[in-house]
Amino acid sequence: MAVKIEKKIVSYALVNEQDKKDAEAKVAELAAQKEAADKVVQIGQPLSRPDKLVGNTYKIKTPVTEHALYITINDVIMNEGMPQEHRRPFEIFINSKNMEHFQWIVALTRVMSAVFRKGGDVTFLVEELRSVFEPSGGYFKKGGKFIPSLVAEIGEVVEQHLQEIGMLKKPGLDQHQQKLVDEKRSEYMEKQAKSGEEINTDGFPKGAQLCNKCNTKASIVMDGCLTCLNCGESKCG
Repeated sequence: MAVKIEKKIVSYALVNEQDKKDAEAKVAELAAQKEAADKVVQIGQPLSRPDKLVGNTYKIKTPVTEHALYITINDVIMNEGMPQEHRRPFEIFINSKNMEHFQWIVALTRVMSAVFRKGGDVTFLVEELRSVFEPSGGYFKKGGKFIPSLVAEIGEVVEQHLQEIGMLKKPGLDQHQQKLVDEKRSEYMEKQAKSGEEINTDGFPKGAQLCNKCNTKASIVMDGCLTCLNCGESKCG
């Protein structure tokens, strides 16, 4: 087909068959990239809210808040009436008289609830929350366990709930290991009671160190080795 050139020719270039193929391939690649970008990938089918939900409410009182926090996690029952019936979290609410943390707590619970409703594996939230550290330092809760931040303690509650409904396994020692730890603890405490060493309110020696495994101030030197009287962690294996 002949094309009439109306303007003055200022430059030209020769195009061979390979150049045409390369140009066509480039156009096809750009079209494929645009098509892939336009597609929305759903990780899981969003859950719809039934009229009735079951759940638990947990109370936490920390040194960093004046009033207690009440954490409610509601669950939806999946495959009800079938052998595969199980519970999974659907929404979370946190209530307190303390309004200091109101804004970020509302934002956090809304995001967490959205993740719950999205479906799929939600257990990753536990590690994400527990890894948050307060710049000014954490605190020790009853039992001698160190908590790095208020957000981390919320993560502890979520972990406890997921363990109760069977989405996470409860960590801990088996029957024989627990028996050995209890025997070692009783033996040590008996010796210290005779020597007059003070015991803290958590039932561990007052000079116990923080255990890196269970974050509890229960590590003491026993038989020349640093051993935790709470979880049995030992530097000597």
